[in-house]
Amino acid sequence: MKKTMKTASLIMAAVLTAMSLAACSNASAPTKAAGSSAETSAAETIKAETTKAEETKAADSSKASGYKVAMVLDSSVSDGGWGASCYQAMVNAAKDSGWETVYTDNVATADFATVMTDYAELGYNLIFAPGNQYTDAVKQVAEEYPDIKFALLNGTVETENITSILPDAKQIGYMAGALAGLMSKTNNIGFIGGMELDTTKAKLECYEKAAKKVNPDIKVSSAYAGSFSDTAKGKEIASSMVSTYDVDVMFGDASAVDTGAREALAGSEGRYDIGQPGDLGSADHKIIICSVVTDNAALLKACMKDVEADTFGGKTIYGDLSNGCLSIGTFSNLVPQDIQTQYKEIVDQIKAGTFIQ
Repeated sequence: MKKTMKTASLIMAAVLTAMSLAACSNASAPTKAAGSSAETSAAETIKAETTKAEETKAADSSKASGYKVAMVLDSSVSDGGWGASCYQAMVNAAKDSGWETVYTDNVATADFATVMTDYAELGYNLIFAPGNQYTDAVKQVAEEYPDIKFALLNGTVETENITSILPDAKQIGYMAGALAGLMSKTNNIGFIGGMELDTTKAKLECYEKAAKKVNPDIKVSSAYAGSFSDTAKGKEIASSMVSTYDVDVMFGDASAVDTGAREALAGSEGRYDIGQPGDLGSADHKIIICSVVTDNAALLKACMKDVEADTFGGKTIYGDLSNGCLSIGTFSNLVPQDIQTQYKEIVDQIKAGTFIQ
């Protein structure tokens, strides 16, 4: 397949990342590589450098399995939110399974299929697409490469070589909404979505229901950024919600956009955020009061086991409170002890299915 210079540059960046990870298990975000002067030599270099990175990693790891996973991401693995959490989930799952890892981030929508195709051409066993927005590209490339497996986070597609990974969007919305309702002092909370995806709309609906269940006076402001990577848009939306509606607790489902929202909240006293999908806060955090944690690593590891056992595809792997794939993150000291206790009781009700029926 003829490679464009843009794609060659993207994949070269991913390969260099794999090499840096081989040298240091705590590697930071990648340094982007410049494109080759000739498309043919670039393709040959990609293959050679990938092999070198894999051999180096295998030599350093007693658990090396020979399997390889690649992630394609529209935001950054350093976004402090969705992208970073999904990247870390892949790394953790791969470490436990002895798989090689590589990724390409900041990929434009128009390039999803092209970058996936390049990884398929390089023989990666599993391609991880961390969001519903990759569905069309996954379906296209999966059909063209039936021997390559695809794990689609928040997906609804089940084929012989596509497995969807689906955290319970309703439970996530309930968990975030209940905490927002308990913590709000202005009775105004906010929600920012990236795109109007089914999973995001479900989270918003349940966020509002749960907040009003614990606080009938709550009002919810919501907006869609039309992007998962526009940090400035997130800051703009959050600033508007604070100044116009006196929103004091927010929850986002918009990756890097959420980072921008937190920047806006940091400029005002008594304004908080609820993180996802990783445990993004800490006891001393002044903005993130808690996180709704999705164990995407466990879900992705299940996909890896299926690849190894040759049982992959044709199903959806669900994650919720009952199987430990959803949990409460670290509370900030800003959350009073009585609210923490009340919130934990509510989460138990969500798990049992008795909170909202």
